[in-house]
Amino acid sequence: MPNVNRAGRPRADACPGALQTHDAADGPLARVRTPGGAVSAARLGMLGAAARDLGRDVIELTSRGNLQLRGVHDPVRLAARLADAGLLPSPSHERVRNIVASPLGGRGPHGALATDPLVTALDRALCGIPRLAGLPGRFLFGFDDGTGDVTALDADVTFGPTGFRLAGTRLDLASDDDPAGTMLAAAEAFLDVRGDAWRLAEVPDGVRLVAGRLGGTPRDDLARPAPVAPSAGVIEQRDGMVALEVVPPLGRLSGRQVEALAEAAGEVRVTPWRSVVLRDLDPDEARATAARLAAAGFANDAASPWVGVTACTGSPGCAKSRGDVKGEASRWVAGLDRAPDTPVHWAGCERRCGTPRGPVVLMMAAPREGQQ
Repeated sequence: MPNVNRAGRPRADACPGALQTHDAADGPLARVRTPGGAVSAARLGMLGAAARDLGRDVIELTSRGNLQLRGVHDPVRLAARLADAGLLPSPSHERVRNIVASPLGGRGPHGALATDPLVTALDRALCGIPRLAGLPGRFLFGFDDGTGDVTALDADVTFGPTGFRLAGTRLDLASDDDPAGTMLAAAEAFLDVRGDAWRLAEVPDGVRLVAGRLGGTPRDDLARPAPVAPSAGVIEQRDGMVALEVVPPLGRLSGRQVEALAEAAGEVRVTPWRSVVLRDLDPDEARATAARLAAAGFANDAASPWVGVTACTGSPGCAKSRGDVKGEASRWVAGLDRAPDTPVHWAGCERRCGTPRGPVVLMMAAPREGQQ
């Protein structure tokens, strides 16, 4: 088979997982996949304790709605705790369980699809196909409930009320009766044509090639949704209940903050926008919960200066960073009295890791002495 990759990758995919950790400058980093961003209170409590006991007491939210623990000094013990908590249902597939979903799961004003059962079905089926353990750790599945929030992420394969998309391109198929089956077939087709590409968008003519293997046709789409603007606060559900979205400053939590979330709800949804959503609350409960989480250090209001401000890892966690961008960002936020009009991202080097999609103001760390 010819190598159709246009990315010219100099190395194999080294995307970290819970078993294959990344040797960051501040120690091993373990990334825990949470399909659909769903994490139960029991698992949150375990992760908070593990961050303190086995790491640097830091858990970060990722742009795929996953969680990563920094400075893990005993990866073997961490893996055992994750397995005991049910967070490693398939060790061979643990890096490829990258599934994002609309955090409200169909409950919001524009919700038209219940995504929770679809996430569960896809995750279970994905772990049952040995070949798909070979997917790159960056390949992404998405479920959009009709809000447009996940569609705007341009996952490699997305399903929503309007059907399927491949790398953001609408796909006409004869049937969408089996979303999980079609998405897994798309993933297998990607493996057929990927060369050493990590994402479908990197494969020359990749969308057409995968669409052909699925028996579908790519279509132009002039009404693609815009990227979601970060927010926080109470969200009305269509059933009379409400959801609460909170933002940990710069997407970073201590073990105690994670435990505070565990005490606040039976389950939470980690979003690709580095926020956390608690669903199915009555309005009075939401107000009380918002106050408790604010006391724990979370932003709970859309006007908070922390809303819309993100940063890469920076120093000392990343050896490539020119400085402590999280510290710089925190000092900058301290001078604000409200959220910035346009999201702001602080980056420690030209790789600009973690830059959100859509309009963004980029703040670059100044070169260190001796750097160009």
